Formats: sequence, structure tokens, C-alpha cells
Amino acid sequence: MRERLENTRRNWPALCAFCLLLLLWWGLCASGLVPSYMLPSPQSVFLAFVNDFPTLMYHASISAQEAVYGLLIGVALAFVMAAVMDRFQVMERAIFPLMVVTQTIPTIAIAPVLVLWMGFGMAPKITLVVITTFFPVAVGLLEGFKEVDPDEINLLRSMRASRRQIFFHVKLPSTLPQFFAGLKISASYAVVGAVISEWLGGFEGLGVYMTRVKKAYAFDKMFAVIILIVIVSLLLMGLVDFLRRIAMPWNHVQEKNAAEQGRHVRM
Repeated sequence: MRERLENTRRNWPALCAFCLLLLLWWGLCASGLVPSYMLPSPQSVFLAFVNDFPTLMYHASISAQEAVYGLLIGVALAFVMAAVMDRFQVMERAIFPLMVVTQTIPTIAIAPVLVLWMGFGMAPKITLVVITTFFPVAVGLLEGFKEVDPDEINLLRSMRASRRQIFFHVKLPSTLPQFFAGLKISASYAVVGAVISEWLGGFEGLGVYMTRVKKAYAFDKMFAVIILIVIVSLLLMGLVDFLRRIAMPWNHVQEKNAAEQGRHVRM
């Protein structure tokens, strides 16, 4: 009960800010300062969301599949690349600049090329999500590997531990905080990357639905799609937090103790 009260106390500023934003939105629409065709009212958006709910869920399932598949492939690729660059310094000097270059290319520019190469199916969407998501995870893992305590590594070496044992017993557990931090960023990029790729070619998905309602000037439906994209992204980020708590139970205990100490200090 005490933990729930603490969570409520910690989250109420964000809830109040959200309510104020919603109230401001309603006030602008009700006052007539902004035309309804430019900014639909919250009621119109809610009704559009309810009326088109089955269609929205169908397209959301397609975009979610593309985001999850691309994120999983991106994480696997990032893990392999980070492990190779940590093991071989020459590979880090050769690969890391190329990784940085891939992040300077606008996704809106590379998406049409991927559609041209791979067609209008899921393949170009998943590829774009992979390109978008692997970099934060790879950088997080690589930085985590470098920040491992060298004394721990020397201790295992003195006990004749192999490189594999050092990696799985010291390096990998030590880099979990950086890994999940990068994974949370990548999860927020995954859905956006899938939607952007659907804008430029495809037959289904939230991006395709958004382009259709935009051409029909149905801005209430367009806002409903935007809200749904936010919800899907938040759910994916919440899943990452859930996995982090499972993989790092000690971190949750530390956060709880820190919150208790802060509460006692304020009292």
C-alpha cells in the first residue's frame, strides 16, 4: 500500500500536466480560435477512435508486428556487433564509424529505396526498423562493456576463467543497465520507424491508414491514429520496463530503498 501511495505521489504531476493539456485543447476548440478542420475537438477524436476501432486495431496489429520483428532483429544484430567490437579493437575502429553514418541518413529518404528493393510487403518496414533501433542498443552495450570493473576481470583471469566465462559472468550482467536504457530508446523508435516506412509504400498498417484519412481531410481520424501510435509505443516501452525488472531484480530493490531514504529525508 505504501509503495502504491508513493507511486501515485510521484506520478501526479504528470497526470495534472496531461489534464491541463487536454483542457487547453478542449478550450481552443470550444472557443472557436482554431477552426475544427485544423484542430478537431477531443470529443470528435474520441468518437472517431470508437467508430473506427476495429479498423484501427487491424492496422495497429500490422504496425506492431513490424515494430516487434524489427526490434528483435535490431537487438540481436546490436548484441553481435557490440560483442565483436569489444573483442576486437580493429573491428570497433572499422565498424563504429559506419554505424554512426547509418544514423545520419534520414529515414524518410531511405524508406523509398527499401520499398524499391524489397517491394510493398513487411520486409522494407522491418529493415527500416532494424536500421533505426540497433544503434542505441549497440552503443549502450559497447559502453557497458568498457565500463566493467577491470579488477573483476583480473580476478576471474587469475582463476583461469575463459573469455566466454568472463563475458557471461562479468561483462554481460554489468552492462544490463546500459542495455535496457538503449532498448527503451529503441522501443520508442520502433513504432515510429514502422509508421514512417508505411507512409511511403504499403497496403496496410497505421501509416497507410494515416495517409488515407489525410487525403480525405478526416483530421479527427488522423488524430485518433496519432493517439493510437502513442499508446502502442508506450505499451512497448512498458514491456521493456517489465523485462528490466525481471532481468535486474536487484535494481528494483535499490530504487525502492533510494525512494524510502528520500522520503525519510523529506520528513
